[in-house]
Amino acid sequence: MDILNLRILDIVDIVLVALLLFYLYKLIKGTVAVNIFIGIVIVLLFGMVTQLLQMELLSSVLGEFIGLGMFALIVVFQQEIRKFLLMIGSTNFTQRGKFFKNLRFIKDDLETSTNVEAIVSACESMGRTYTGALMVIQKSTNLDFVKNSGDDMYIELNQPIIESIFYKNSPLHDGAMIIEDNRITATRVILPVSNDRAIPLRFGLRHRAAVGITEKTDALALVVSEETGQISYIKDGEFVMFENTKELIEKIKEDLS
Repeated sequence: MDILNLRILDIVDIVLVALLLFYLYKLIKGTVAVNIFIGIVIVLLFGMVTQLLQMELLSSVLGEFIGLGMFALIVVFQQEIRKFLLMIGSTNFTQRGKFFKNLRFIKDDLETSTNVEAIVSACESMGRTYTGALMVIQKSTNLDFVKNSGDDMYIELNQPIIESIFYKNSPLHDGAMIIEDNRITATRVILPVSNDRAIPLRFGLRHRAAVGITEKTDALALVVSEETGQISYIKDGEFVMFENTKELIEKIKEDLS
């Protein structure tokens, strides 16, 4: 009969917890952390079962494990926590309807407005001429904290523009290009460099900068190596493997949608 005594605040409480859990899952979906998240949920459910069955010894062991595990969670999910706090503190987080867009339950069926084909075609063309390039595609996390280090732009995205910016004799070719929707909004941007020692030595500062910005935000990064002409796609601080440019385009569109 207690269920009939639910208050409005109790319903709001349940909805807010559901939103928080959903958004936490959405934040780590597609990363290695999602497997850890699922493992933690399984341990918690198993702990609840042992309590219901009055298995006191196993229940106490799991209780101690869960209690100590809360400190370990901060270490394990430090990148995800940092991304979440950056997004909360973003200056444009509540502007242009982005707040509700980030918390939406149903994924939009519409494709991204970003001309992904132009980006990948430009990378492919620059790779053939061994022209180094670094492009960052903004998602929900605002990138003003790095855009301020470069030159403001507002140019419609297309392949010739991308190639002309990264042309070796261009004054804009150094640093990163920031892409928002289908616009180039900044060039010559200085990005935070990752100190991850697991990154192979064959990768230079462009790749480390791409890893750095994707560790701290949910942005996507594309790098064209000046030495090998190889295209690298980085997401969540990890290199994403792909067989060909067609698969790369599909992966980027899926990650942007």
